[in-house]
Amino acid sequence: MMLTNVGIVNRVPLRLTADPSRVVARLFVPGQEGFEHQDSRAGAVLTRILALSEDEVLSSLDDVIARFDSRHRNLGETFRRHARELADRLRPGAPVSDARMLLLGAAFTGEYAIEGAALCNPSIVPHWDQTGTAAGTLRFVMSVRGVGEGHRSSVGFRTGVIDEYGCPEVEPPAALATVGTTMPALLDAVVFRNELGRLHDAGEAANYVFDTLGERFSRAHLEDRLKLLEAHSSTRGRALETISEIRAIADRTYAVEFSHRIPISERVLWPATQAESAGMEDARFVRFVDDDGSKTYYASYTAYSGSVISQQLLKTNDFRLFTSTPMVGRAAANKGLALFPRRINGRYAALSRADRESNSIAFSDRPFVWTDARAFQRPVAPWEVVQLGNCGSPIETDAGWLVLTHGVGPMRTYRIGAVMLDIDDPTKVIGRLREPLLSPASEEQNGYVPNVVYSCGALVHADTLVLPYGIGDGAIGFATIPMPELLSALRD
Repeated sequence: MMLTNVGIVNRVPLRLTADPSRVVARLFVPGQEGFEHQDSRAGAVLTRILALSEDEVLSSLDDVIARFDSRHRNLGETFRRHARELADRLRPGAPVSDARMLLLGAAFTGEYAIEGAALCNPSIVPHWDQTGTAAGTLRFVMSVRGVGEGHRSSVGFRTGVIDEYGCPEVEPPAALATVGTTMPALLDAVVFRNELGRLHDAGEAANYVFDTLGERFSRAHLEDRLKLLEAHSSTRGRALETISEIRAIADRTYAVEFSHRIPISERVLWPATQAESAGMEDARFVRFVDDDGSKTYYASYTAYSGSVISQQLLKTNDFRLFTSTPMVGRAAANKGLALFPRRINGRYAALSRADRESNSIAFSDRPFVWTDARAFQRPVAPWEVVQLGNCGSPIETDAGWLVLTHGVGPMRTYRIGAVMLDIDDPTKVIGRLREPLLSPASEEQNGYVPNVVYSCGALVHADTLVLPYGIGDGAIGFATIPMPELLSALRD
């Protein structure tokens, strides 16, 4: 235990580290690894495989299956799916054995270690099913950010239980890692109108597309309308540019589904669009309770294309079927949006860092449109002079909204602080810690990104704040803080 200005902060002897054996099978195209500026070598590889004798094919395939089958779910189907990507290169009517097709698929498959470099930035929420838990305990789901080769990030999950004393235990993850099936999802007109308005005044061309589609529509119906606009674009200024922008926005909406047979800790949300091709970062999950009592899990996350960041909103009821929708508007133009767990005065509310350095509040009638934000906390203390941000969604208490913050100070050191906001008007700060709640300990200074403690979401159980946090962007630790002492310190 360590004594701080805010009472007793207990670092739990529980540490989650990256596991490089957790791998997913991805399409691999020789010559398109990202550093070569030439055509792929797919044709040459295909020719070599077709030239192998059947005995060579069977021997090589046996070796592949023996070494890799236990590392993946449905590996044969993955090979067949990847082989179908080469189908147009095969001579029509040419006989190709099933074994040769499987080997062809294997040649165009590669493993990616989702946690090969780091495991960090957790977010914890109550599990939707508490059946079978002991009295006084709480089952939870925790999202984690896995970082692999090329710094590409994906979202994974862990499950566990917090006991009646507020102490967390995390269950061992599944041995396998499985990416969900990506599917189309319905599109929202308000997303397009707001994002196009932020980029420029799309005017007549945008109205031509959306005025007849209604509030929600399919990608197929959108494409029909875009083709009509393209055919009649000569009298509409910027029509072709607007069509390109509309398609780019539409590409950011999709759904992901997992089989119910796949354990939660085996499920991996993998980048599915160009906007997030370089990573899905820092998911901030919250269990949202609407005015009618219905519960939905939301998570904002940063989509990174390799050069541009944008924010996306995940929505799920059971962590089996997810939808991802663009978050648009000036208040969502930076990293770190975090939704409040319920409406305030009939509207959605969110923490924002619209100006890149201050903590702000935004309100909206929809959870994916955030037009304006109002700052409530600016960098003042020495440990936060570079910038402020949040460490996940606000937590409702009898005293007000508890907001965990992160402050960045000298030597790019990240520390976790806390403020208290008024329960009815969260633009008002009614309490604030003058010193950090949690700073990197001496043994926490080193890591993938040194001098960082960072969280994407905590929860309260058994009168205890349970705070999972990333350590140096390389591992995950846990701290527990008694709520009475923390609330007292915030009041003082």
